[in-house]
Amino acid sequence: MIPKHLTLEHLNAEIIACRKCPRLVAWREEVARTKRRAYQDQEYWGKPVPGFGDPNARVLVVGLAPGAHGSNRTGRQFTGDASGDFLFPALYRAGFANQPSAESRSDGLLLKDMYITASGRCAPPGNKPSPEELNNCQPYLERELEILRPKVIVCLGRIAFERILKIYSVRNSAWKFGHAALYRLENGIWILCSYHPSQQNTLTGKLTAGMFDDIWKKAKTLIG
Repeated sequence: MIPKHLTLEHLNAEIIACRKCPRLVAWREEVARTKRRAYQDQEYWGKPVPGFGDPNARVLVVGLAPGAHGSNRTGRQFTGDASGDFLFPALYRAGFANQPSAESRSDGLLLKDMYITASGRCAPPGNKPSPEELNNCQPYLERELEILRPKVIVCLGRIAFERILKIYSVRNSAWKFGHAALYRLENGIWILCSYHPSQQNTLTGKLTAGMFDDIWKKAKTLIG
């Protein structure tokens, strides 16, 4: 049996090479060429962003898609933007991360018992991937689920939640997205929902640090 970390490395190489969505390829590469003024001296990643973390993780975190000047610049999920500045301190407080900050792929950040991925792998214009683009990305998320076999899936935002329900063919109308909503699949996997740590949620108080901390405490409880 091939070790999980090698299987994930093979999958991530495939993700990085993906060019399935012409609109997203053009946008991510244009952003990488023009850059934001604050990052003119940096080389942007400008490719699909793979998942990262502990290959033996029991918690899988699913976000939306890379930010144009965040993950599309750094090449690592939630790294280099405001969402990550809210996420990683919370993961550090909960014991899932060895440090509270994430700036680059070489900053020494390590995740324990957690793997972070996304519904879409390329930065989309307006932060809105189309349904077709999300469908193109879905097989990558399905394979991550097959490799990792997590006990808990934390969905950051409604789109991540809906994508997970689609993968597992859940058609229960009672399963609705809401912060801290919790459901259990027939295979025993827990689905835990959280508002996305985007600035439109964190700066307005829709998602507070305390609310976010409670999500990671609950995830810890669910994995025992």
